[in-house]
Amino acid sequence: MKKIISVLLVLVMALGVFALTGCKKKDLKFGLGVYTSVSATDATEDKAGEGKATVTAAAVLLDKDGKIVKAVIDCADSAVKYTAEGKAEKAGEFKTKYEQGADYGMKTYAGSEKEWFEQADAFCALVVGKGADELGALVADDYKGTEDVVNAGCTIYVSEFVKALEAAIENATDSTADEDSALKLGVSTTATPADATEDKAGSNKVETTVYAAAVDADGKVIVASADCVEVDFTFDTAGKSTFDTKREVLSKGQKGADYGMKTYAGSEKEWFEQADAFCAATVGKTASEFAGLMDSDYKGNSDLQAAGCTIYVSGFVKAASKIG
Repeated sequence: MKKIISVLLVLVMALGVFALTGCKKKDLKFGLGVYTSVSATDATEDKAGEGKATVTAAAVLLDKDGKIVKAVIDCADSAVKYTAEGKAEKAGEFKTKYEQGADYGMKTYAGSEKEWFEQADAFCALVVGKGADELGALVADDYKGTEDVVNAGCTIYVSEFVKALEAAIENATDSTADEDSALKLGVSTTATPADATEDKAGSNKVETTVYAAAVDADGKVIVASADCVEVDFTFDTAGKSTFDTKREVLSKGQKGADYGMKTYAGSEKEWFEQADAFCAATVGKTASEFAGLMDSDYKGNSDLQAAGCTIYVSGFVKAASKIG
């Protein structure tokens, strides 16, 4: 009888260990990716010239096989203008397509059944379970989605969605986020105008900062990543664009060591390393606490600077605070 009881106890303990092991949530990989396209036109007497930077950002959580568990996408379609007199026009507030919500007007102006944010969500739902090698097949010859994508409710151009997702998957690293973690994306854009002179080209510089994070049930960051795309739309005193629209536009993170913080600014860390230091400082914090990382001079507080982030962090803070 004692032997039977002992065997039963061992079986109960074994089943308990198995249950706990089986219920343990699996850690997922986390990644952020961006893709940028640009366009520029000359100013005329009747119409201002325009430089436009379209930054598509995607964040993903991946399983051990590299398949998407969760994905989020947003797009900053930011346009700046300049006149035929070589004057840079001051831009208003920039909002991403997702932030604009119903005001983006897909239903009103394009006759769509779904707004842009709903179509982006539909695409993100469709890519769950897919890996990087399967995403390209979702794009048709006209850069819109295939029949499956359209039937899922996404009728807009999706080629740049795919490129941003592919970059996010490529950048993904191990994390402690799991399937219960919420995936968040914040995007902030600013523009800096400067008029053209006889000695120097005018400029309307667009800077888009992206921050992505996986957060827990309390809104605290588990893991995060950030990037920034800076596009300097230049023009002469007659408002003619001097910006090369054919060149590839890389983000600061994509440039890596070639961005040159060490070489040209004498910094101890490159830009991407400083961005990583900022993101590490947000771990364990909620969006409402991010502003405390910045001092009045728009650089990081003493702890953040000691951690290796000595650059201006206002763009990071603005983008990161949007995940709340």
